Amino acid sequence: MRYFIYLSYNGKNYCGWQIQPNGITVQEELEKALSTILRHPVSITGAGRTDTGVHAALMVAHFDTKVPLDDPAQLCEKLNRLLPRDVAISAICPVKPDAHARFDATSRTYKYYVTDKKDVFRGELACKIHGKMDFAKMNEAAKILFEYTDFTSFSKLHTDVKTNNCRMMQAEWKEENGQWVFTIQADRFLRNMVRAVVGTLFEVGRGKIDLEGFRRVIELKDRCKAGTSAPAHALFLVDIEYPREIMIEGLNE
Repeated sequence: MRYFIYLSYNGKNYCGWQIQPNGITVQEELEKALSTILRHPVSITGAGRTDTGVHAALMVAHFDTKVPLDDPAQLCEKLNRLLPRDVAISAICPVKPDAHARFDATSRTYKYYVTDKKDVFRGELACKIHGKMDFAKMNEAAKILFEYTDFTSFSKLHTDVKTNNCRMMQAEWKEENGQWVFTIQADRFLRNMVRAVVGTLFEVGRGKIDLEGFRRVIELKDRCKAGTSAPAHALFLVDIEYPREIMIEGLNE
């Protein structure tokens, strides 16, 4: 029986989502907890892989069990008691046998938080900037992203993907509760892509790159021409969407 598991995590103490040979990851912690409770080895597949230090307000993964779960809600409670305090399970839902957390996702949404103030409560979850930033100009540059599909310039080098094409659905800066928040949504993202886009938009905001320069960065398809990746601690994966028909009961939460 296959299930989708919905979770959130603070990525500060993890080397990203995906299991690594040298470092603790969210996937590793979740697999250990599931295997302990279900009393058989459990392998999970995530909708994507967040980088070291990146957070998830919503991550989705799938796993298989030998027999159907009697009470998915009770399993959520048991997992939350066993998992570290910085990982939380919100729901477990049955899905069709061929449903896939990664390949069936139709969109992913990230948010990046920026502040120009010292904040003792939210400081670890937002990027502190110094000096003025032209967010109106950064929004103009963000609109240029919709004109392209090949985002090689914003991809980590030497990845094993077959294509660097992504379909952009949303990309905009908004002021929310005294912070600036960049929301970006696409059908898929490349490794390190969001942080590279944000870092390059910072260059626009500081006047180091104009709009045509931002366009050239994309067209050159060269990571070295884009800006430095923005810090990981201010980035959150916030939503993943799926077709309703892959669910056996309930909706994508």
